[in-house]
Amino acid sequence: MSYRITTDSTCDMPDAFYEERGIAHVNLSLEFNGKEYKDGFNENLSAHTFYESLRNGGMASTTQVNPAEFIDFVEPFLAAGEDVLHLAFSSGLSGTYASCETAAKDLREKYPERTLVVIDSLAASMGEGLLLYYADENRKKGLSLEENARWLEDNKLHLCHWFTVNDLMFLHRGGRVSKTSAIFGSLLGIKPVMHVDNEGHLIVMSKARGRGASLEALVDHMEKTGNPDIKDQMIFISHGDCLEDVEKLKAIIRRRIGCENFMVNPVGAVIGSHSGPGTVALFFLGSER
Repeated sequence: MSYRITTDSTCDMPDAFYEERGIAHVNLSLEFNGKEYKDGFNENLSAHTFYESLRNGGMASTTQVNPAEFIDFVEPFLAAGEDVLHLAFSSGLSGTYASCETAAKDLREKYPERTLVVIDSLAASMGEGLLLYYADENRKKGLSLEENARWLEDNKLHLCHWFTVNDLMFLHRGGRVSKTSAIFGSLLGIKPVMHVDNEGHLIVMSKARGRGASLEALVDHMEKTGNPDIKDQMIFISHGDCLEDVEKLKAIIRRRIGCENFMVNPVGAVIGSHSGPGTVALFFLGSER
């Protein structure tokens, strides 16, 4: 039996990906320089405009999906007779998953003949997007909704997130590093190397001196934990308006590991509000996070 896969905007995937695969997504929200926006870059707010404003002191705050918004988003599919597998933003970074599950309990009572499964991705940005990619590939291969949900639960802790940022002050605003560390780290050119752990939290793992060293460090982790098929995997990279650094990272990966299949897209406005311009994030399947 066919079913619909849905997600939220923090996957940071290209619009064409959603359109070509028939995947609907619910948008988180943000307030940016005094105006309200739905997550996602378009003619109203481009990635470059957003990140350039942050570089020049612009401020943004974000809002999770609430239960009513999730009901408005997913109920039409259930009412039309479709079952739904929904992949949600990490519970370690947002209350969005909890809101979706709260709403889902009401919807399951209202539509007892339908199946609605909400998965806590424990992932963010194109890490969540890579899990979504595999979910859709599984659906194409004929996995049922239940089989696909089990696959996602069994494999989501093998979805590796490694990233670095260019400006520690954005992480300080989000409570990830102290103000002192942010100031001295910025003065000394220290770039944190971070990942998303098994609870879906953002964790500083090490520090590198300079941008080049931090990009090499991302690939160090890829070499250590990448699955045996890493050369043939689809590798996802998201970035905070810094395509030149993305190209450097891809060159390092090609040289050291031999990967050739990449999907690249900007970090969306909701996640980018906290990570800042200059973020470079690398995602792949590995033996462990």
